[in-house]
Amino acid sequence: MKKIILLMGLLLFGSQVFAFNIVYPSKNDVIINANSTFFIGSSDKPLKINGQDVPLHPTGAFAYVVNLKAGENTFVLQSDDERQIFVITKPVIKSAVSKPAVFTPYKDKKFFYVTTQDAPLRSIPVDGGINRIAHLQRNIELIADGEQSGFYRIVLGKNKYGWISKSNVKAFENFSVTPATLFGYEYADSKDFYTFIFHFDKKVPFEMIEGDTFLMKFYNVKDQPDDTYVMKVPVKDVLSGRQLIGYSGEYQDNDFVLKIRKPVITHFFRPLHNIRIAIDAGHGGSENGTTGCLGNKEKDINLSIAKYLETELKKRGAKVIMTRKGDNYVSLKDRVEIANYGNSVVFLSIHGNALPDGSDPNKNQGTSIYYYYPQAKPLADLIMDTVTSEIGVPDDKVRQGSLAVVRNTNALSLLIEVSYLINPEDNANLINPEFQKQYARAIADSLEKYFSK
Repeated sequence: MKKIILLMGLLLFGSQVFAFNIVYPSKNDVIINANSTFFIGSSDKPLKINGQDVPLHPTGAFAYVVNLKAGENTFVLQSDDERQIFVITKPVIKSAVSKPAVFTPYKDKKFFYVTTQDAPLRSIPVDGGINRIAHLQRNIELIADGEQSGFYRIVLGKNKYGWISKSNVKAFENFSVTPATLFGYEYADSKDFYTFIFHFDKKVPFEMIEGDTFLMKFYNVKDQPDDTYVMKVPVKDVLSGRQLIGYSGEYQDNDFVLKIRKPVITHFFRPLHNIRIAIDAGHGGSENGTTGCLGNKEKDINLSIAKYLETELKKRGAKVIMTRKGDNYVSLKDRVEIANYGNSVVFLSIHGNALPDGSDPNKNQGTSIYYYYPQAKPLADLIMDTVTSEIGVPDDKVRQGSLAVVRNTNALSLLIEVSYLINPEDNANLINPEFQKQYARAIADSLEKYFSK
């Protein structure tokens, strides 16, 4: 039997008087470049848009899709004596013939150094998507043999290249980059990590590759095949067949420090005992996030679910780190740093979902979960299986996504879109305290299952 408890949510609304309220579009005169858009809001009385009846959810919420033609589109919203007029303009865009991107090779190689901390080194010259090779620290020396679309092509070895944005580097003047010297590495043991310290005479580009064998690669290194040094770590053997659950790599001066988390020792009866879990309530402060059909702010719903999850995990013995405990703004970078400073094993960012113009909110429901690195996908799959089976939330897929908070390798990092705030039924669930508690319990159940294995 599905456990979604909608009745209590409906009773909460039963005694309230609704105004005819439009949440989206946020203004009566807007420009939208899409073939369709939607009106999101609530009404306590029958509502028509251009004479057509708008289906209302029992809570009064609605999401109504309208098509757009080029130019001005006028929509009259009428409910008894209340009337609003919206003018939505779809721009008339002349089709332009786009020129294909062309790679421009250099006659002689050029030399650069990184000026932006954690600058993305990409596999293709595109600013976005699943294409990051590494995040490079300042002053790493690079060799380029050409450029394309605002990127330099970086030589990483024989037939191996990367791409870095021109805005993240600066050219050396009267200086040629030469291969670095690796003096060797040492191993340091600690309570939580296997640590390898590589000693270089200067910083070089690198890559960390997950797999049953973890690969640590350093490029532009002297006396190595193709100027590439590779260390192989058989993590399946090292971790006694368990999943990889966190690693990091960074330069400290000219030493590169690689840390691979050791297997987490769990209690048989209390698998989450002393497990460090970071809970991130998305948005906050001046950042409201999405507004639901009923006018609810995403930041408030995220925090409520996060607090229920905090309570649930603490009952099961976990050590919980909250990136925010109230309605305050926290930057994306700070959210990750808070989790890493607390040495979190798991990082969960809680959100409510929305959609762009051109979509239909009525056809999108349920939970979607985002990960970036493969190490986090098994946990994402398990959470999805649990929330769909225990609560009956529709499965809106586990996806790989390049989102700032999930590009944290120190922990198993996930962003959970609990449900759609702009879907009337999902909105009713999201503001229901009973649903929030059930969802928090389902996530906690998932984590117990994961660590009990």
